[in-house]
Amino acid sequence: MAVDLLLGLQWGDEGKGKIVDVLTKNYDIIARFQGGPNAGHTLEFDGHKHVLHTIPSGIFHEGTINLVGNGVVIDPVIFKRELDNLAKFNLDLKKSLLISRKAHLILPTHRLLDAASEASKGKAKIGSTLKGIGPTYMDKTGRNGMRVGDLEMDNWQEKYRALADKHEAMIDFYNVDVQYDLADLEAEFFKAVEVLKSLTFIDSEEYLHQAQKDGKTILAEGAQGSLLDIDFGTYPFVTSSNTTAAGACTGLGIAPGKIKEVFGIFKAYTTRVGSGPFPTELFDEDGETMGRVGNEFGATTGRPRRCGWLDLVALRYAVQVNGVTQLIMMKGDVLSGFDTLKVCTAYNYKGETIHHFPYNIEAENVTPVYTEMKGWQADLTKMTEASQMPQALNDYIDFLEKELKVPIKIVSVGPDRKQTIHRG
Repeated sequence: MAVDLLLGLQWGDEGKGKIVDVLTKNYDIIARFQGGPNAGHTLEFDGHKHVLHTIPSGIFHEGTINLVGNGVVIDPVIFKRELDNLAKFNLDLKKSLLISRKAHLILPTHRLLDAASEASKGKAKIGSTLKGIGPTYMDKTGRNGMRVGDLEMDNWQEKYRALADKHEAMIDFYNVDVQYDLADLEAEFFKAVEVLKSLTFIDSEEYLHQAQKDGKTILAEGAQGSLLDIDFGTYPFVTSSNTTAAGACTGLGIAPGKIKEVFGIFKAYTTRVGSGPFPTELFDEDGETMGRVGNEFGATTGRPRRCGWLDLVALRYAVQVNGVTQLIMMKGDVLSGFDTLKVCTAYNYKGETIHHFPYNIEAENVTPVYTEMKGWQADLTKMTEASQMPQALNDYIDFLEKELKVPIKIVSVGPDRKQTIHRG
């Protein structure tokens, strides 16, 4: 049985959580394959808003298995808070939430290292969420990390102590003022670890292999976005994992040949959180309107997102790198009310017009080349059928499909799961 993937195609925050929630009814298993609690997947239904950070977005569907894969890094403290928030829903988490033994653990000292590293950079800081993600992946690739499976070993606390002591020495090396009480942080961590140990740990690659043999339907859920990929993103202003389709193979143990549909999610405009280049960023009233109407604040950090017109050069690149087969456009409703819309279709790169995504997109090298289109005034939020959509929106979608050469199958017109229009 094939595995479908769901990925963000921009700098994250595209609305993956909502769409996973919408699509979950079609799948037996939802499997998160990379990233950590820097993700914030927001789901809205029945008048309630839920923000998930590590737990897959299918958790509210009865009968669906939610798996945290080996490519994910888990902070037991944040994970416990997520579980506490789910307690009132009477979910059977022992049965519906499975965790890979090969997933790495974020220690309190990883978060401290993150803070020390960011502080040492001064004005050159990356814009880290300070969740300890980067240092945890560094330990993973440096072969020093602790994994979920270690918690089943008798000596796990000795392994923890050795790694935490090493981290403290590294924090001293940065020679910055980071105030902390490790005893307090560790007390909270050890309490959260006991909660984590009450859940079901599995050899996830074997579980998924068997599930495919048994004909189970699987949706792999990504976090962040393709332009934050450690290899293919706008390095160094990226996350520390592979957010692209390849990350699903390494983050779940799924063979490339088993992947079928690749759902690519993008906003009708572009946003970015934190530092890094952003060619179509707006500093005018249009950008302010996008941020206000779109409620563009990070679900995890609360940081305001930078806003700009849709960048088709970057989007085309993400479609190409991921092998996207179906597109899903989010927040079409936010563009209602603009008389004129702009879409970046090319870059002026060092005086030359290019249509591919270059190595460097800093402002001194890149100027966006725009195509202007007519906007629409209609309120989309109450629409439920494609036939109700205004002609200008259909023209916008047709233009994007022609440029990207991939069909846009779903258009989201609001945050609630019901505000979702399926096309053709």
